[in-house]
Amino acid sequence: MLLQNVAGEFKVTTLKQKERTMGKKTVFMVAVLAVIGMMLPAAYADIVIGHPATLSGKYAKAGEQAVSGIKAAVDWVNNVRGGVMVKGKKEKLAYKVYDCESKKEAVTSLLERLITTDKVNFLFAPYTSGLTLAGAPVAEKYGVVYMDHGGASDNIFKQGFEYIVQTIGPGSKYHAGTLEMVRKIDPKAKRVALAYEDDEFARSVMAGTEEWAKKLGFDVVFKRTYPSGVTDLTPLLNDLKASDPEIVLGGGHLPDGQLFVKQMADLNINPKLLSILVAVTIPAFHEALGDQADGCTGPSHWEYGVTFNKKTAEAAGETWIGPSQDEFVALFKKAAGKDLQPDYHGAEAGAAVLALVLAVEKADSLDEDAVRKALGDLTFTSFYGGWDIDATGKQIGHSMVQVQWQNGKRVIIWPEAAQTGKPAYPKVKFKK
Repeated sequence: MLLQNVAGEFKVTTLKQKERTMGKKTVFMVAVLAVIGMMLPAAYADIVIGHPATLSGKYAKAGEQAVSGIKAAVDWVNNVRGGVMVKGKKEKLAYKVYDCESKKEAVTSLLERLITTDKVNFLFAPYTSGLTLAGAPVAEKYGVVYMDHGGASDNIFKQGFEYIVQTIGPGSKYHAGTLEMVRKIDPKAKRVALAYEDDEFARSVMAGTEEWAKKLGFDVVFKRTYPSGVTDLTPLLNDLKASDPEIVLGGGHLPDGQLFVKQMADLNINPKLLSILVAVTIPAFHEALGDQADGCTGPSHWEYGVTFNKKTAEAAGETWIGPSQDEFVALFKKAAGKDLQPDYHGAEAGAAVLALVLAVEKADSLDEDAVRKALGDLTFTSFYGGWDIDATGKQIGHSMVQVQWQNGKRVIIWPEAAQTGKPAYPKVKFKK
């Protein structure tokens, strides 16, 4: 504690020559000793993670998942693993979370507060690409590692930010596996319609999907976006119906995804395959739509039943960290305080904690630049799957699966090696 208090009176310079509040940084012990004139142990106080989470507002469901996933991983690190080894001593993680209410202005102000007042060591981004991108300049200003668990837009990593690191996979790849699946099981399918929410994340998905569709020989017969907060998609869907697509890919988040499917059912639009972003992976989707959800597919970063485990990882020569899948689920429910099943939003947030732990240990330091470099050099496997980033911080080591609602259950249908059930293709028709 004394080291932290003393260090809090000083500032250091990053590799980018930025000043940062010293309560968050590692200091050279020589400098500390010169000031206080005494020997101190090479140890740290708790390693504090700060997080402006979407616990209310538009993205509350995903925010609840993320916070429970982070708490579960922190619990495992502290109480099962025994902490994080830094300078020969195991240190515990602490988690400081505020509700940003799914608002950009709240994200930036809370990040400032976490850095300057709470003096956290590292930051976790809020859910969604737009909110993550809104907070990135604040993390950059102070030179703080900013763990992106829920911002998938490729555009985030084209801005030149140095401290943001992604765990969720990039948006451009979301529907790539969907199209590969269709091409494998229905080589004659040609006509694809694209209809996505007009936001940072979904636009990134649409651009990548269009490129991938053309590469695989599909014809894009319809392409349009719709505004966030839309309450009626009937005009767009009538035009989509007129294009006579075999495959419909689109969506953005839970509210618009539910509306998309409900109004497709109302208009009796029945393509061979319907794949919707994000919404399909959340239990509330089926709770709201009932039988109309059956047959709907979507890309997911993680699903219960995917068989990543320590034995197979180590047999392949990969670094393994973290709880087993069942351990994570139990810790997640404990953190949530109820019988809530984790979806990929919770799993990816938990995996981001594990990445940070390995990077701190690899750097053997809490210095932001050292930890950021270690994250760039790091590869590992956890219950969530593979993890690896490129030079910009974008995730390149994690692969997605495709899920489908079948008889009220979410089933993994692709890739074949991860299947817990076969694809229902063509999709079952909507019930009137």
